[in-house]
Amino acid sequence: MRIIACKDYAEMSCAAANILAAQIYLKPQAVLGLATGSTPVGLYKELIAKHEAGVLSFAQVRTVNLDEYKGLAPTHDQSYRYFMQHNLFDHIDIRPENTNVPDGLAADAEAECGRYDALRETLGRTDIQLLGLGRNGHIGFNEPGPVFVKPTHVVDLTPSTIDANARFFASQADVPRQAITMGIGYIMQARQILVVASGSDKAEAVYQMICGAVDPQVPASILQLHPNVTLVADEAALSKAVEAGVSVCG
Repeated sequence: MRIIACKDYAEMSCAAANILAAQIYLKPQAVLGLATGSTPVGLYKELIAKHEAGVLSFAQVRTVNLDEYKGLAPTHDQSYRYFMQHNLFDHIDIRPENTNVPDGLAADAEAECGRYDALRETLGRTDIQLLGLGRNGHIGFNEPGPVFVKPTHVVDLTPSTIDANARFFASQADVPRQAITMGIGYIMQARQILVVASGSDKAEAVYQMICGAVDPQVPASILQLHPNVTLVADEAALSKAVEAGVSVCG
């Protein structure tokens, strides 16, 4: 795992955006696995700026998102489809039909999981998968549990995840209790994985991801087994790992 240490969130966002942009420069028709949450917002702003400057086109890019809340319409301001439109897709030249997010309103959620996995097969291997990191070590909405779940599946969100996401809703009671998430199997099939982490509240999760045992109780620990992972994190998020002697690139 390559670890890039950045001074702060802004530097982290810029460094991560450069890695994603480089993939598109090298392969204009790249398949990008995208993530939501507060951490990637700055990265997406950097990509938009590159597009507006005329140096980056998404015209041939295809995207597939990790997850979606079960029960939220794509027009709901806390749905992940809405997030992606607002924070990236509406501001670049990507074709709408080339963007993919699970359907949180699917009448049969299990069938939607199967449909999403079939879609992934038609797209082929993701060229680069962007991941955020939950405080409990989750990636996508793959929560701590007894096993690593490989396919796309419906997951019950843990209390810590509900609590962490409550700030985006009117109240904690409004946070959905379930989500559809891409499974660990498809995440691990990506040719390259890019993880972004920021803030001292992620320091323990970062440490466990890098230094802990490979354990489904820390879903991100599975990334230790992937041959091409880059972690871009700020000093606060890396603080515990650095104290433990982990080597980083400046």
